[in-house]
Amino acid sequence: MTAAVALGATFLMNAQAMAAPAVGQLAPDFIAVDTAGNQHRLSDFAGKYVVLEWTNPGSPFVRKHYGSGNMPATQKSATGKGVVWLAINSTERAASDYLKPPELEAWMHEQSGAPTAVLMDEDGVIGRAYGARTTPHIFIVDPKGTLVYAGGIDSIASAHPEDIKTAANYVNLALGEAFAGKAISAASTRPYGCSIKYKT
Repeated sequence: MTAAVALGATFLMNAQAMAAPAVGQLAPDFIAVDTAGNQHRLSDFAGKYVVLEWTNPGSPFVRKHYGSGNMPATQKSATGKGVVWLAINSTERAASDYLKPPELEAWMHEQSGAPTAVLMDEDGVIGRAYGARTTPHIFIVDPKGTLVYAGGIDSIASAHPEDIKTAANYVNLALGEAFAGKAISAASTRPYGCSIKYKT
């Protein structure tokens, strides 16, 4: 492991590409270490769809989707199709609701979460590269490395679990259309949730 990776997430694009990408543009590459200490690089998953989910267990919006089982079910549906799902925590270490890697891994297990990996981004490198604003905030990268979805997990911006059953799950919708060879009908939606507690 390089010294840069040992210190946290590493952003791999050049300085001219620092602006957060829009749907249709190449997704920024990065290297990050997961809660088990394993290194992951986005470009290693070329040829597959990749979901990036910004998370923080301290957020009531995150708890809504995990406690209800909605996020785990969405993760399992995606990974069952061969999608790579990376949950990313950009909460800074000084935040009151920051969880150390073993604690975050334990919480995810308690919630029956099923991401491919949970990545630590305490310095906010990846989050800022993508312009991630809320927990949750979802991005989908296609097999060619292009960003094809950015926004909320669903269509009802609330912290109430009872709203899930009547909301449109944008992630399921986007992946379903993508796998059917169709254009994603709602490629950019409004993310909702708690603001990410970035390192200042």
